[in-house]
Amino acid sequence: MVEEISKNPNIGSTVEGIVVARERSALYIDLGSLGTGIIYGREYFEAKEIIKSLNVGDKVFAKITEMENDEGYKELSLKDASKDMSWQKLQELKDKGEVVKVKVTGVNKGGLLASLDGIAAFLPVSQLAPEHYPRVADADKQKILRELQKFIGKTLDVKILDLLASENKLILSEKAKAEEQTKEILKAYKKGDIVTGQITGIADFGVFIKFPVVDSVGKSNNDDSSDSNSEKAEIEGLIHISELDWQLVENPSEVVKVGDIVKAQIISITGSQVFLSLKSMKENPWEEVQQKFKKGDVINAKVIKVSSFGAFVEVLPKIRGLCHVSEFESQTKMEEALKAGQSYDFEILVIDPKEHRMSLKLSSK
Repeated sequence: MVEEISKNPNIGSTVEGIVVARERSALYIDLGSLGTGIIYGREYFEAKEIIKSLNVGDKVFAKITEMENDEGYKELSLKDASKDMSWQKLQELKDKGEVVKVKVTGVNKGGLLASLDGIAAFLPVSQLAPEHYPRVADADKQKILRELQKFIGKTLDVKILDLLASENKLILSEKAKAEEQTKEILKAYKKGDIVTGQITGIADFGVFIKFPVVDSVGKSNNDDSSDSNSEKAEIEGLIHISELDWQLVENPSEVVKVGDIVKAQIISITGSQVFLSLKSMKENPWEEVQQKFKKGDVINAKVIKVSSFGAFVEVLPKIRGLCHVSEFESQTKMEEALKAGQSYDFEILVIDPKEHRMSLKLSSK
């Protein structure tokens, strides 16, 4: 916590005073019953940008660095006090949950750089509003950085997410601004609801889908019967890569494209976040697996991919089993025995349709 203005000050205390005079390299502060303070030397130089904006009669806060020098003045630091008061003001803004405007001054691979009340601040990529999140399909860090650089010079509405003065840490969030409103909107939805939306972005971990908000009578506000002049409210949710299809998806762009209109099912609502599934709208191919195969069966199937931990085998369209590397003496032996694109006889070791899992081994029959 920032130290409050002290009535019985000592070194390090913050005091309040009035500017009574200024010289080329000194500023004099009337501290009332505490006497007169002076800001000079290094303290004057370090606070010169602040001092430029001060006039005689202005009220200021300063921190005592020396109780009484040889000339009888209390030596003060304007910069330290201003910084302390800034932290106190920022803490109040955080506690109240107020929205503030910041101008983006720079970027790094983790997010945006800014300044709030003279304090350096950081806005992580994860705290950007959904519409500003860099949609880079292959998660290339250089591409993400180029997307972030587009924000330099722009002003964003943010909330203070976290601050710690002792560590000079100030973290901002843009998406927090709309979270409370989104939470209220999402009360109109429940797990299992089916929505129609548009794919708005693709990332390596999944895709973003935006769908219109329903009103109190269950109509979307994109409905033709709604006021054509009213702004269309929408919510953006996430379809994780594991929820795109029943088969293993390595690249989400192979399943959907930005701009596609799709039906998806809500599978989870957590606070202001909504998660959806595309595969739940498709016929579950594992039901066929349960009817067609059982443990111990020998099947002829094609190897789709060989990785360090095993070979993926296409048992049926959209159904893949795994022949684990542990079924061989070594990874080298596995790679010698199995080649991608070729078919082999495999024995089913484990079949678990509920968990969508099938384990195989190369058949010796």
